[in-house]
Amino acid sequence: MADNSKKPKSNFGKLFKKGEGLGDLFYDNYNLEIHREWRGFKDTFYDYYRWLVTWKDMIVMVLKAPISTVKGIWKYRWMSSYLTIPAFIDRHISGLKGPQLRMAHLHYNMIVKGGCDIIHMSFVADEKINPKNKYSKKIVLLDELIPHEVMAGFPNLIAMNTQTMPIFLASMVDQLITPPYLEEIEAYGVPADVCPLPSAEAGVAVADDYPKMGICMINCNMPCDGSIMTTSFQDRRFKLPSYTYSVPLRYNEEDVQEYAAEEVKQMIEFIEEQTGEKFDWDAYFKAMHTYNQQLDYELQKWDVNKTPYPQMTGAAFWLYRLFSYHISGGYDNRFLKVDKKVNKIMMKAYEKKTPCSKEMRHRAIVWSCPANYYTNFAAWLENCWGINVVMDMETMISYLKFNETDKEQAYRDLALTYERTTMRKHTKGGYRNVVDELWRIVEEYNADTVIMYDQISCKGMDGLNGIFDDQARERNINFIWVKQDLMDPRTISRRDLREQVNKYMTTVLQEEPVDATLVDFEDDLAW
Repeated sequence: MADNSKKPKSNFGKLFKKGEGLGDLFYDNYNLEIHREWRGFKDTFYDYYRWLVTWKDMIVMVLKAPISTVKGIWKYRWMSSYLTIPAFIDRHISGLKGPQLRMAHLHYNMIVKGGCDIIHMSFVADEKINPKNKYSKKIVLLDELIPHEVMAGFPNLIAMNTQTMPIFLASMVDQLITPPYLEEIEAYGVPADVCPLPSAEAGVAVADDYPKMGICMINCNMPCDGSIMTTSFQDRRFKLPSYTYSVPLRYNEEDVQEYAAEEVKQMIEFIEEQTGEKFDWDAYFKAMHTYNQQLDYELQKWDVNKTPYPQMTGAAFWLYRLFSYHISGGYDNRFLKVDKKVNKIMMKAYEKKTPCSKEMRHRAIVWSCPANYYTNFAAWLENCWGINVVMDMETMISYLKFNETDKEQAYRDLALTYERTTMRKHTKGGYRNVVDELWRIVEEYNADTVIMYDQISCKGMDGLNGIFDDQARERNINFIWVKQDLMDPRTISRRDLREQVNKYMTTVLQEEPVDATLVDFEDDLAW
């Protein structure tokens, strides 16, 4: 980590009188709570109960395979990050009360349960920890951006997204975990200006920090050309039979869909050849029925957020969507149970016109890829400035339903869905997907503000800055550029992200914060 001890402090904190607020709950520099947030007796009790549930799930994971888990903790640098999960959840539920607190906890608890299952399987199947185990040869490794739906047709196999736990989710839990892997790969010769996502993934491979397991591996060209570089490093690391699933860039064009469906067929045939398992259409269609039910609940969240009384704001909205979309596959029914519970709470709160936060001043759309190292940025926007994120780019990934009977259409549905996955749907496919789509969503959600992430290491959005600014002025939309470096907080820190918003709110809009204690604080040393 860079030494920020001599970094001059911002003057923004001096502009406002510091009183009692959420910022007073935290230790300086670390952004760790001095004590739990008081939300009233009922909500504080519920929050504490859910805090205990999180620890229970983590302890159960350890008890399932204590020796393998302890070995994994000592063997892999990234595993230590997951010991901070309770603090991760606390950051994301800051300021929440009532139904919003309950919905967020249900979402995060499912993420924890799913994550614990993946970590458990990673360690018991790891041939470096357990050289002869019964799980490794049942595992098909998938690139993290390939959702699990295709594996619903292989109920006897185990799908494992290669990079999800070692780096993608770990970087969200702990901002300090990524720099060592970036340093590894840069020392190996990869330029420092490459997107830190594929760079960090390659760094994990160079550091030999991926568990060794699997019978075969599915790579892909998503989200960008940087992932191809990652694939080359992982191929050398795993030494497994691999198939590169190629997804068309101009995915809106009808003439590419036949090719795209054929790619899905070949991927399935590759898995059949390597594992000896045949694709089970009955299991697949059953899972897609569940997937479609989950999607119905998800779309109802979107519809509620279009109204004057949105209920799902903050980071839980997109983080749960990201995790469930990629991991549930339609065959993990726990996600559907959570969706039903959340929907019941949400609709009851909506009918009562329950406000989703202390003060809603602005309805915002977040666009472009968010910073992994600051996933609770939306919570800060809400608590500090009253900017409620009613929709974001990573929530609005594929919302196409699957056919539940037609086999040929099933290939096409999988192709169409995978073409619209995370970090890809709005960054590939042409101008209308990134620019025109933004203004359509702004209008649908009656937003007056756009938080536009400017990922400085990404070449995909270069050249559109002036177009966005001009069109925002024409529509009289508050357009806030927020520079970030995706997974490297040393380049642009969390504090730097906040300061960009502070400057806009105080100079352009000339507003005062909802909570002055959150305007300026240091958290460079926080997880």
